[in-house]
Parts: sequence; structure tokens; C-alpha cells
Amino acid sequence: MTGRSLRLGAGGEFDRLRAMFAALGAAGRDLGDDCALLPVGGRRLAISIDLSLEGVHFRTDWLSFREIGWRATAAALSDLAADGAAPLGVLVSLGVPWNVQRATYLVDVCVLGLAARPVRRSGARPGDGLWVTGRLGGAGLALAGLRTGRGRRLAPALRRRFAHPIPRIAAGRWLARRGGRAMIDISDGLAADAGHLAAASGVRVEIELERIPRWPGVTPLAAARSGEEYELLVALPRSFGTAGARAFRRATGLALTQIGRCTSGRGLRVTDDGRRITPPRGFNHFGVS
Repeated sequence: MTGRSLRLGAGGEFDRLRAMFAALGAAGRDLGDDCALLPVGGRRLAISIDLSLEGVHFRTDWLSFREIGWRATAAALSDLAADGAAPLGVLVSLGVPWNVQRATYLVDVCVLGLAARPVRRSGARPGDGLWVTGRLGGAGLALAGLRTGRGRRLAPALRRRFAHPIPRIAAGRWLARRGGRAMIDISDGLAADAGHLAAASGVRVEIELERIPRWPGVTPLAAARSGEEYELLVALPRSFGTAGARAFRRATGLALTQIGRCTSGRGLRVTDDGRRITPPRGFNHFGVS
């Protein structure tokens, strides 16, 4: 089977998804994006589900239960942001241990939203600029501190970046209204998610590592690898330019930085001061290569 349902990024997780979609035949043609979309009264109902599992997505010795719930909900809402949708509601199911020595906690979040003009991963065109909201690397820097036992000494702003991420709902809606062609939230890492956007759109994405906006103390390579950032990566027409970025900042209070472009071809090309490098790998949900 050909078409958009097979345009997924590289990796074991996506090999499995390709096989599932292929088995569904025509019913799987439009799968593989951030949200499912259903037509409702001239608009689209956007639906996304995100599961967080103890020991994989969170640890109870790092975060309070309130923080765990916030992060799980923010991850799902970030998918609505990537489609340019306005949230309608959140549904949550919880798994709690009966035997605290053996079982784990899980949080399963379903979010619903409405989108007048959904922005999918598949709309980027050669010549589009590639832009990112905010700055990257804070979540990875905080995670490194937690893993080495320095969690209690994290700067408050850095801890908030990890424990209290803000889904970019207003930013996503603004970009959808201003001509965003393709958009994805950065959950698996910038390089990995850029590869997903490139595959879905059938373009080559070129990223200049040194242009990535990042937290103090974070290298460009670490910023490109850091996951669970929940910023937005968006392809915008060449005409958007710096004037558009200034208007975005006035409207949202966030920076919008061009870090590369879309060209003819396929895949992801990353350069560091003009020298081509191997793109860093992102998070693998199935733990297979």
C-alpha cells in the first residue's frame, strides 16, 4: 500500500505502525499523525490519547502526583497544539498498584479539541522555512540532573520545565491561522520529530544545529536530542520571514526561530557550522532499533 499512511519516520516503533496500517488497508490511509480528526459541523474534532507509565515516563521519587498528572495531560494537549486545535475537554483513566511492591502507576489521558484549519505533518513544501517555538534542551538538562541525584538542587525554572511543561496551544492556533503548512510537537527530540515531518510531507528537512535556540548550558547537539520539550516545529512559507516571527512573539510571548528549511528530496540533513553530521537519535517507545 502507498500513500500518507506509510509516510512515517525511521525506527522500530514506526516499522510496527507501518505494518499495522498496511493490515488495515484503506481504513489505515490517514493514520500516523498527532491527532485523529472527525468532521463536526464544518469544523474538525481533534482527538489524541497519551499514556504515561511509571518507570518509563515518570518516577514517583522525582515528581509529586500532581506533577505526574500535569505532565501526562500536557503531553496529550501538546498533540492538539500541533494540529492548531482549541481544547474542549480531557478524559483520564488511572492505573494504581494493588500491591505496591509489584505493580506500577499509569495515567492514560484522552484530549478532545476543535480545529477550524487543522495543520498536519504532511503539508510542508520545498522552499518552506523550518521554525521552532521557545528554546530547547531544558527538559533534557533537568532529566540529567534527576538521574544523577541532583534533582533537589535543580534551579526552580529548570525543574518547572521538566515537571510543569506548558503545551503550546495558543502558539499552535496562531501558526495555523497564519499559514503553517506542517506542524509537530517535539516529544521524541527535535531531530527525530523533524524526521517524522519530513517523511509525512515527502520533503527533505535541513537543520542547522548552531541556529537551535537553547537553554543556558545546553549544547546544540544536546538540544537537538532532548525529548519531552513540547515545543512546536513548524514549516512556514518563505514569505513568513522575520516580520512574522516578531508578530508571533507579540501575540504569544514566545520566540520563534528559523533553524532550517525544507527542500526537494527525502529524509533529514543536519549540519554543524556547515559540516554534515549524523542526526541524533530520539526516544524509541518500543526500545528496539
